[in-house]
Amino acid sequence: MNNLVWFRNDLRVQDNHSLLKASKNPGKLIAVYCIVPRQFEITDYGFKKTEKFRAKFLLETITELKSNLEQLNISLFVFYDSPINAISKLVSEEQIATIFCQKEWTQEEFQDTQTLKLSLPNLNWIETYDQFLFHPDDIPYSDLETIPEVFTVFRKELEKSTKVDPCVKIEAKPIENLAVNSTVIPSLIDLGFEDFLIHNQSAFPFKGGENQALARIESYFWKKHQLSTYKKTRNGLIGLDYSSKLSAWLANGSISARTIYWNIMKYEKEITKNEDTYWLIFELMWRDYFKYISLKHGNKIFKIEGILNANYHWKNNEKAFSQWKNGDTPENFVNANMIELQQTGWMSNRGRQNVASYWAKEWEQDWRKGAAYFESMLIDYDVHSNYGNWIYNSGVGNDPRNRKFNIKRQAEMYDSKNEFQKIWLNSKLL
Repeated sequence: MNNLVWFRNDLRVQDNHSLLKASKNPGKLIAVYCIVPRQFEITDYGFKKTEKFRAKFLLETITELKSNLEQLNISLFVFYDSPINAISKLVSEEQIATIFCQKEWTQEEFQDTQTLKLSLPNLNWIETYDQFLFHPDDIPYSDLETIPEVFTVFRKELEKSTKVDPCVKIEAKPIENLAVNSTVIPSLIDLGFEDFLIHNQSAFPFKGGENQALARIESYFWKKHQLSTYKKTRNGLIGLDYSSKLSAWLANGSISARTIYWNIMKYEKEITKNEDTYWLIFELMWRDYFKYISLKHGNKIFKIEGILNANYHWKNNEKAFSQWKNGDTPENFVNANMIELQQTGWMSNRGRQNVASYWAKEWEQDWRKGAAYFESMLIDYDVHSNYGNWIYNSGVGNDPRNRKFNIKRQAEMYDSKNEFQKIWLNSKLL
């Protein structure tokens, strides 16, 4: 009997534990990725769940994954269909006994897994937490309920007591393992989009895929040594190198957090170790933290009252949403960031904090609609980080200070010469 790796948000061959375990199991090995049609449907808010920017990045990622797997003599079957349809059929045709996959817990992904398990009751399932920097088995909290609600407490505990696992390497299978595979990766047009060119002012002009992620590390770390100044530049707004830009590859798992961590360790040993190099680890820990908060609180991160059960009087004004989305608010700094997002699928961390605060705190609009719009538009959308940040910025999450951004002051601090605002306000007029 044979083995199947079900790829989800772990679209890489390097440092992939599901792939490693499957490759060591007796029998042949194939892989599958399902492009789920519901991801491209219109939501209750009136826009697509996934827009063209992340769709294009995903297709590029799958293309590289297919090629990289073939070099290991593993076939990737790609379906534009639900997992219940595609995988059930594949299990029967390829005599699959064991399915290996990344363990997911958010609502839609969890439901997909449960539905498939119920329909295939005689299979072995090997699920692995593989999206963390610090594995759940290694953190100093045996009970999810004891995970702290304040990031600083969590971070200090982990820095004191928890080690990062080494990366793992997958060996090629024998050539006879390569299965006959007639599936084709769909095009953007197949997904309901027109093809498009990347905006010439985009701060994220990169392509999807594991090779591209590794090339970005090579460029940012080893050629330009930008890691040496990461903390100083990370609040920038213009250009390729104000931040690592690794978030999009991390989001769909075409690079692991561990791979980035061990590159930082190597950099600190060979180039320099300073507050800037540490700060990228700090940001990886924030990413982990939002995953653990999601694991702890479940669907509360999607509820209007958040994890605090906070009762605010949220508004739901369509005109306000149109103004915010299209960059027509009274605040040009908000407008410039929202136009950048609309035209490129990217926005800086500084921009995201400001536009979210403006939507939820200034205008007191339903934060879930803003979060859903980010989900639709962002190339680097990650369910845990997106909703974790939105509840944080909206006063229903993990910010003990419940801050509101002074937008004008932020614009003066981070765009004092109006360079960023000019680029995107002018772009809107073209």
